[in-house]
Amino acid sequence: MKTTSVFVYALVCVGVIAGFSGCSQPVTIFDEALLIGKWQRPVTASDGTPGYDCYRYDADGNGVTWDTSDDVSEAEGQPFAWTLNGATLTLLHQGEMGQTVPKVYTLTLLTTSSLAYKDDYAKSYAFTKVN
Repeated sequence: MKTTSVFVYALVCVGVIAGFSGCSQPVTIFDEALLIGKWQRPVTASDGTPGYDCYRYDADGNGVTWDTSDDVSEAEGQPFAWTLNGATLTLLHQGEMGQTVPKVYTLTLLTTSSLAYKDDYAKSYAFTKVN
C-alpha cells in the first residue's frame, strides 16, 4: 500500500512539473501599419519649457525623432531605422559620428490613436497619434 502511495505521489509531481513547463506567455503581435505616422507625448525641458517628444515612423522602416521643448523641429530631428517584431520595437538611431545606437522597447498598446511601450528598465512611454 505504501509503495502505491509513493508511486501516485511521484506521478502527481511529474504531472505538475510537466504542466508548468508547458505554460508560456502568448506572444502579442502588433500591426506595424498602425505605427506609421506621427506620434507625440508631452514633455518639459530642464528649463521648464513645455513641448512634445515627437516620433515619425515611415512605411519604409525609417523615421525621425525631435523634441519641441528643446526648440528642435522635425526637419532637424534625429533619424532612425525601426523594426517591429511581435511586441518588440527596435529603433536604430543614427549618431552624429555615424554610429548606430539601438533602443529596444516592448509595446503594450498600439491602436489607430494610441501607442505605449516600456524599456528594459520598466520605464513607460505613452504617445498620441497626431497624423
